[in-house]
Amino acid sequence: MKVLRSRGRHEGETRGYDAIRPYLASVQPVLTDWAEAGLLSLREITRRHVDAAVDGHAGRARRQLALALRSLFRTLKRERVVFRDPAQHLRVGNPTGIPKPVRSDLLANALQQTKTPLGRMVLVLAAVHAVPVHELRTILTCDLDLARGTLVIRRGLRRHTLYLEELTHRITADWLGYRHGRWPASTNPRLLVSQRSALDPDHPAVGKTLLRDDLPQGLTLVGLRQDRILNEAAETADPLRLMRLFGITEKTAMHYVTVAHPERTAKLPR
Repeated sequence: MKVLRSRGRHEGETRGYDAIRPYLASVQPVLTDWAEAGLLSLREITRRHVDAAVDGHAGRARRQLALALRSLFRTLKRERVVFRDPAQHLRVGNPTGIPKPVRSDLLANALQQTKTPLGRMVLVLAAVHAVPVHELRTILTCDLDLARGTLVIRRGLRRHTLYLEELTHRITADWLGYRHGRWPASTNPRLLVSQRSALDPDHPAVGKTLLRDDLPQGLTLVGLRQDRILNEAAETADPLRLMRLFGITEKTAMHYVTVAHPERTAKLPR
């Protein structure tokens, strides 16, 4: 704040509070997630932490967060608070505009490499059911019905029902047993909780950083989700099936079909 108000080590342009507030609003949740993960100094932040922070954001939200993180660490380095800039590599634009498949060698042993019940739960919801990261944090336990094998995802006024196949059903049951055994007194209504959020009386959502921490190296939640939808699009080329299966919009479904089958859609009117 002092630097943005031109009160730092080096003289610079003084920014108004109206310009500062959007930066703070973008970066504050990330700083909170890092603190919850035990990263109490920004000198501990690495490039991987920064990449994980922007993972799950797209469009304007990603651009704003990338700008805020780049500005934050550039300023801290100039002020000699940190010695390296882990956000220097960030692209401001959205690099995930064209979905890309995940390398098969990364996917092959992903479940075996994921050691914790929470990590395996996050992995199957992203890789099998293409649940986006912001929805992973807010799934409610009351919307899970293991007897029927369903999990309802709330999307505003809409509801999208996941039908749990054998693998997801087993991993979900394992997580639920672990959650109740580890934190039997937890009243947090969310399905996914951490050691901190499970017993917090304010019932916060689990941090994004924690959800990504258990993923094997080279995998991201955004990448897993895109790979799943892209794979289905390659198999069926049916946007209506994608919409029903993943609860995505017609525009998004057509985008994936176009990427998966460019030869079929090249002559369609734009």
